[in-house]
Amino acid sequence: MVVLAPRQLPTALEALAVNIVEVLQKEADAFSVSGVSPKIALSDLQFTRVIDPGNQLPGYEGVWRNSRNDRCGMLTFNSDDSFYAEYDLFCPHPRDARWFVEMVTVWGRAGDLRSEAKLIPSIGG
Repeated sequence: MVVLAPRQLPTALEALAVNIVEVLQKEADAFSVSGVSPKIALSDLQFTRVIDPGNQLPGYEGVWRNSRNDRCGMLTFNSDDSFYAEYDLFCPHPRDARWFVEMVTVWGRAGDLRSEAKLIPSIGG
């Protein structure tokens, strides 16, 4: 396992990572109370190069950590050119009290990004 700086990703993945982080941020802004969404930054990711045991090709796993060093998000580039990213929000839904927003996610391949918020029923809603 090799730990990489964000700028050590292959160029094609770095450009895709910028796009993924932008989409995560838009989702976080949409599902947080106005002005309270976290700042999701590519520069805060700590990447590790990993090898897919099935085909021996490289992939990359990045982790975001909060001020207490707890994992609060991740971005994985798989060896088959797919990716998955998530970022924890843990907040009430800004427009529907029946829901609590656990996290926002983005997944897919270059040119085909999909995103959503993971909602769970609110105890008080």
